[in-house]
Amino acid sequence: MAASLEETMRLASVAAIPVLFGITLHEVGHGWMARRYGDRTAEMLGRLSLNPARHIDPIGTIAVPLIMLYLGGFLFGWAKPVPITTRNLRKPGQAMIAIAAAGPAANFLMAFGWALSLHLAVALAGTFPVLSEYLVRMCSFGIFFNVLLAIFNLLPVPPLDGGRVLRGLLPESLGRHLDAIEPYGLILLVALLAANALSFLGPLVRAVQDVVMSLAGLTS
Repeated sequence: MAASLEETMRLASVAAIPVLFGITLHEVGHGWMARRYGDRTAEMLGRLSLNPARHIDPIGTIAVPLIMLYLGGFLFGWAKPVPITTRNLRKPGQAMIAIAAAGPAANFLMAFGWALSLHLAVALAGTFPVLSEYLVRMCSFGIFFNVLLAIFNLLPVPPLDGGRVLRGLLPESLGRHLDAIEPYGLILLVALLAANALSFLGPLVRAVQDVVMSLAGLTS
């Protein structure tokens, strides 16, 4: 059911910072790992910055998340992909697996950071109750969004990160079949969402959220 404009704006005010920085850190993770393996393309283009403006895709970072918030559906988004020059990479097969995995790993790390921040938000309740309530909602959303983004990207469907990890693990004979799927990957994902075939993600996200919060010393 679609939310009212007022509800959407209220949700957007809470979600804006977690979404922007969740997507930004995801891309920085890819670029940072590429540099570790010898490719400095992202660094030279200024894409290792934590400034969200360097990574924003007007459609994927702003329009799509707002529309999904309004429709009350599956929340997702994307930033401008970090450029990778594969010929610069040492051990390119191993490098591409590590680069792909670095994005979701960055989101799990950020989810843990939001969980730690939740301690501070709760501690402010006695002195600044209104601010505390807002920060608690923001931190809770930050945990949720980063866990969701990480798990969604680990689905073994190209061009998602999980698909690229799988491509690097498969022998070349099987990997070529996966390459053939990549041009239709987005269509496949939309079809899976429409068919409610990704409903298992909800319980999985909640379970991982519980683990993250537990590691941060919180109870869900």
